[in-house]
Amino acid sequence: MADRPAAAGGLRGALGAMGLGTRILLGMVVGALLGAVLGEGILFIEPLGDLFVRLLILAAVPLVFFNLLAGLTTLTDLKTLGRLAGKILGFFFATTIVALLFGIAAMAILRPGVGMTLQGVVEEEVGVAPSVIQVLMDLVPENLFQAFAEGDVAQVVVVAVFIGIATLLLPESPRDRLRKAFADLADLFRKFVDLILLVAPYGIGALMAVTIGRYGSELFGPMARFIAGVTAAHLVMILLYMVLLRLFTTRRPWDFLRETWSVWATTISTTSSLASLSVGLDVAEQMQLPRSIYAFTLPLGAQINKDGTAAMLSAVVIFTMQAAGVPTTAGDLFTVVLMGFLLSAGSGGIPGGGFVVALIMVEAFSLPLELAVIVGGIYRLIDMGNTTANIMGDMVGTVILADRERVGKD
Repeated sequence: MADRPAAAGGLRGALGAMGLGTRILLGMVVGALLGAVLGEGILFIEPLGDLFVRLLILAAVPLVFFNLLAGLTTLTDLKTLGRLAGKILGFFFATTIVALLFGIAAMAILRPGVGMTLQGVVEEEVGVAPSVIQVLMDLVPENLFQAFAEGDVAQVVVVAVFIGIATLLLPESPRDRLRKAFADLADLFRKFVDLILLVAPYGIGALMAVTIGRYGSELFGPMARFIAGVTAAHLVMILLYMVLLRLFTTRRPWDFLRETWSVWATTISTTSSLASLSVGLDVAEQMQLPRSIYAFTLPLGAQINKDGTAAMLSAVVIFTMQAAGVPTTAGDLFTVVLMGFLLSAGSGGIPGGGFVVALIMVEAFSLPLELAVIVGGIYRLIDMGNTTANIMGDMVGTVILADRERVGKD
């Protein structure tokens, strides 16, 4: 009998000795196995996963706000901010175009829509794409506290940029006091995220169990080729990121993936860019990236750089054309890329996220909206890859920019 407490203590000690990434991986594996075995019987633990996501989102907005202020106020001049913005936007725009092309290529090779019978009726309005003017207007809040209360990261970023610029224009003494205060508050919310991540193995494990229990059977259903095609586009995009990382930085791809594993576990399990952003900011600090860079690029990327979503959007349109028997012309492909680029960048302001944007694109091509009955049922599985590719693009772009800036100073 005395051996049992000793064995239990040894197990606790072994778990405690594991790194956070290893414990999260273990939680994901155990959760996936439970979901596969118990199926929908595991859904009772869903509140545990939802609580974990809610805590991350709770920390996200103040973490973004004070990290961005802390980073901006360390810059020496506004020209530096303009240079950083130009470089990271160029990276974001280029990878989004490539992602759209990968989504088209995946559907052209696997042709999952051929022979598919669309069924069901969509009676609800899916909305319309916002105009450029509306997108720009929506970036500026009428009330600062409302932007915080609604968790509108785009508006919070805009406010932080303006406050950061105003701080840089202050006399030296108040500027230094504010810079220190912003840095201290950013560190405070990083510690808050560290506390939340103590329960990450359990929250992420619960989310994986629920996802596999609820949607696992869809992996082998009639939409398997579509899921495989979009997933392939995401994986090729991730491979491209690793090639770029190896070419333009001194970091090894495997080391990068190991250091950032907690981010990918969060993207896969939560499918929430906002929740994943909290973890991404925390990991960037642990990787010793310059706060003046990551505090700006990661929140910006979370809003406008959605490579995974872009690949999904182009794939959905081509899939629907195949299912409806509509021939695809070069002009159609150009329009898909152009619309996908604009809508993926502006999708943060559209209720319902990527799925609603996909429906808007389908409607723009006068294709059957019955697609919602099919893709809507498996969207959670697709969104796991969407969110992962979205955030990975932000992280890789940030690391490349940080490395290039360091080389330039050397």
